[in-house]
Amino acid sequence: MSELIAKVAVENTAYSFDEAFDYAIPDSLSDAVRAGSMVLVPFGNGNAKRLGFVFALRDAQPDKKLKKISAVLTSAPLLTNEMLRVAVYLKENTFCTLYEAAKATLPSGVGIKVVNSYVVNPDIDESNLELLSADERSIYNYLLEKSSYVPEEKILKELGLDKESDIVRRVCKKGFLVNSIDSSDKIKDSTVKMARLSRIFVESDEEIKLSQKQKSIVSLLEDIGSASIKEICYFTGVTSSVISTLDKKGVIEIFENKVFRSPKASSGKTNTDDIVLTDEQNEAYKTLISKYRCDTPETALLFGVTGSGKTQIFLKLIDDVIKDGKSAIVMVPEISLTPQMLDIFYSRYGDKVAVFHSGLSMGERKDEWQRVKDGKANIILGTRSAVFAPTENLGLIVIDEEQEQTYKSEMTPRYNAKNVAQLRSKLNNCLLLLASATPSVTSYANAKSGKYTLCTLNNRYGNAVLPDVITSDMKYGADPAVRNNISAVLQDAVNENLDNKKQTILLLNRRGYNTFASCSECGHVKVCPNCSISLTYHSRNKRLMCHYCGYSEPFNDECTECGKKSVVFSGTGTQKLEDELAQKFPTARILRLDTDTTGSRYYFEDSLKKFADGEYDILLGTQMVAKGLDFPNVTLVGVISIDQQLFNDDYKSAERAFDLLTQVVGRSGRGNEKGKAIIQTAFPENEIIKLAAKQDYEAFYKLEISVRRALIYPPYCDFCSIGFVGADELMTKSASKAFFDMTKKLHKSEYSDLDLIILSPLAPRVSKIAGKYRYRVIIKCKNTKRLREFISRLLKEFANDKNYKKITAFADINPESMF
Repeated sequence: MSELIAKVAVENTAYSFDEAFDYAIPDSLSDAVRAGSMVLVPFGNGNAKRLGFVFALRDAQPDKKLKKISAVLTSAPLLTNEMLRVAVYLKENTFCTLYEAAKATLPSGVGIKVVNSYVVNPDIDESNLELLSADERSIYNYLLEKSSYVPEEKILKELGLDKESDIVRRVCKKGFLVNSIDSSDKIKDSTVKMARLSRIFVESDEEIKLSQKQKSIVSLLEDIGSASIKEICYFTGVTSSVISTLDKKGVIEIFENKVFRSPKASSGKTNTDDIVLTDEQNEAYKTLISKYRCDTPETALLFGVTGSGKTQIFLKLIDDVIKDGKSAIVMVPEISLTPQMLDIFYSRYGDKVAVFHSGLSMGERKDEWQRVKDGKANIILGTRSAVFAPTENLGLIVIDEEQEQTYKSEMTPRYNAKNVAQLRSKLNNCLLLLASATPSVTSYANAKSGKYTLCTLNNRYGNAVLPDVITSDMKYGADPAVRNNISAVLQDAVNENLDNKKQTILLLNRRGYNTFASCSECGHVKVCPNCSISLTYHSRNKRLMCHYCGYSEPFNDECTECGKKSVVFSGTGTQKLEDELAQKFPTARILRLDTDTTGSRYYFEDSLKKFADGEYDILLGTQMVAKGLDFPNVTLVGVISIDQQLFNDDYKSAERAFDLLTQVVGRSGRGNEKGKAIIQTAFPENEIIKLAAKQDYEAFYKLEISVRRALIYPPYCDFCSIGFVGADELMTKSASKAFFDMTKKLHKSEYSDLDLIILSPLAPRVSKIAGKYRYRVIIKCKNTKRLREFISRLLKEFANDKNYKKITAFADINPESMF
C-alpha cells in the first residue's frame, strides 16, 4: 500500500495564496487522519501550530519533503463528505479561504480551541535574564514558582497584561520558557453524574454491612440498573453524602453520562392526525410529490396567498419523506421561527426535530448538530445555518418566505442559502421547494420560464378570506403640530376592535423613540462619530444610540456646532408610538416587540404566547411582527408608514415594500371573521401600494420585470460588488479607483469574452461604519465559472499590491443591497 498524504485547509491564510496544503501523515497518526478530521499542523517559516481540516487523502509523491501533521484533534471527522464538497463550492463561489468555508458549515459551539501552556526552561542560563524587559521578567518569575504548565490566558490574566498580547510567546522564543500545545472542545459536552452497582459488589459473595439508607439505594439500582444522583436522592430520600459513602466502599461506581441540551420545550401537545387538504392544496401536493419521487434534483416554487395553507403541504410532504427513511430540512427567516411554528413541528414529529437558529446557546447548537450527525434527528427546522445540517439521505429541502434577504450572509463567506440548497439538492437528487406569498422577482421569473415547477394557491385555507384594505392619506390625517402618527381612520378602527374584543397588529419599521436629533437653529444633525448615520434617541435609557456600531451617548440639548441649547427630536420610532398609543387607548393592553425589547432569552416567544392567549389587545412592532404569525383573533392590521421603504435608493426597494405590505396585511382575518388592513401613506396613489392593497402579485411582477428588463437588472444579469474597507477615506477611495482600472485592463486583455458593464467606484449610502470607510465597484455580469475566475484573479492581484496593504477588498455576488 502506497504512503498517503493529507490535503489540509489551514486557518488564518490569505486568500491570495490559499489552497489545500500537502502534509505528511506520521505512522502514529495513520489510522486517525481521515477526510473531515480537524488537525494541528505546523505552518509558515516559524512552523507556528495552526488548526486545519483534512479535505482529502492522496498518494504521496516520491522524494517530496513535507511537513508532518502534529496531532489529530477529533476522534471522528467533523465534516461529512458532502460538507467537504459544500466547502469547496463556498470557496469557489464566495471568494473565501477553504478553512473559512469549512468553518462556516459548523455551528459556533462545534470545534476545537488550541491551548498554549508554558513552564520555565530548566536549562536556561539565568545570567541572561537581563535580556528580558520588566514585563517579560515578571512572566519568568511567575512561572518559576509553578511546578507545572500554565495556560497562556491564565498567565496574562493573573499578571494584569493585555489578553491579546504576544509577550509570553516572545519570552518563549528567546528560550526562557518551554511551550506545550493542548486542545480542548470549544464547548464541553453536557454531562450528568450517574451511579450503578459496581461489578465487584455484584460478583462478590462477601456480605458488606450496609445501613438502611444504603440498602434502599442498592435496592433501587438492582431494579433499574443506573440512575442519576439527583434521581436517587429523589426516589430514596437520602442525601448525596450517603451515595458518596457507597462509592468509597466500592458498592457503587459513579460515572459521567452525556446528555443533550435541548432548546426550550414545546407545549407538550401531540398532533399526528392525517392532514386534510383542500382540492387546490391537493393539486399542488400531487405535483410536488411527483417531483420528489423523480429521484432527480428538482426545484419548485409554491406560490400562495397569505393564509393559503402552505405549511400543511410542507408537513404532508415531510410525512412522505420520513416514511421513505429520508431526512428533511425546513428553513424559515429568523422572524418567522415563532413558537407557533416550533409547536407545529414538535407536536407532530417530537424528538425527530432538531432546531438551528441564533437564539440557541452555543451548547444547545452543538448538541442539536450532534443529534443530526448521529442520526437521532432527521427533520431540521431552522434559519439560514440549517442548510449546513450534516444529515444523511436528504429527501426534501423547504425554504419558506424564500424572498427574505436574511438567507444571504453578509459576512465571510458571503453565501446565499438558496444557492447552497440547490447544490445539496443536486448532491442528494432531492426536491428543493421554495415557498412564498411574495416570491422574489428572480424566483418567479425562473418559475414562469419553466426552470422551476410552479404550484399556485389562490385562496385562503378554510373559511378565511383576504382582508379589506384601506389607504389613509397621512398628508391630511396627521397634524404635524401635535405630531400625531395615528390617523382618524386608524384610530376609529382600533377603537372598534377594542369594543369587539378583537386584537390589532400595528407595524412601524423604525425602532427607538425619535429617529434623529437636530439643532433647530443651525440644522446640525447629531451623528455617530464612528459611522455616517444619525443617532437615534431611546427614551428608556435617555441616550442617543447608533444602530450600526452600538455607540451611545447621553442626550444633551446643546448643539456641538453653534453652541446653542436648541437640539430637538424629530421622527418617530416604536418607543414613541407606544407612548402615543397609551394616550389614545388608555384601556388597551399594548405589547411592543422590536430588538430593544427582545434582548432577553425567550422574551419574543413568551410575549407572542401571551398575545395568542389574549393577554394583550395591540401588538406594536417592527418587521418581526409582519411575517409568520397566525392569530385568528387579529382582525385589524395598521401600517403606520411605508413611504421610507418605497423610496430607498435600491433597485429592490419596490419589491421589498410590496413584500412587507402584502405580508403584514396578510396577518389580518386569518380566522372565521373577515379582517381589515389600513395603510397610512403620503402617497395613496402609488402603484405599489395599490397593488399590495389588492394582493395582486401578478400585476406587480409584470410592472417590476419590465423595469428590470429595461435597466438590465436581475434576473437579466447578476451583480458582483467589490467592496473596499479602510480607516483612511482617501486611501480607500484610491484603492477602489485602482481596482476599477485594473478590472478594465484585465477584461480588455484576457477576458474580453465576458459581457460586462463595469460601474465607476462609489460610496454606499452609509459610507462609514465603526470607524471604517467603504467604497464599491459594481459589475453587471453573468455568474459563470469564467467570471468567478476573473474576479478571483483581480482579488489576488490587488492583495499583492503593497500600496493598499491596509485596505481590505472582498467580492460579493448578488448582494441584497447595492447602495
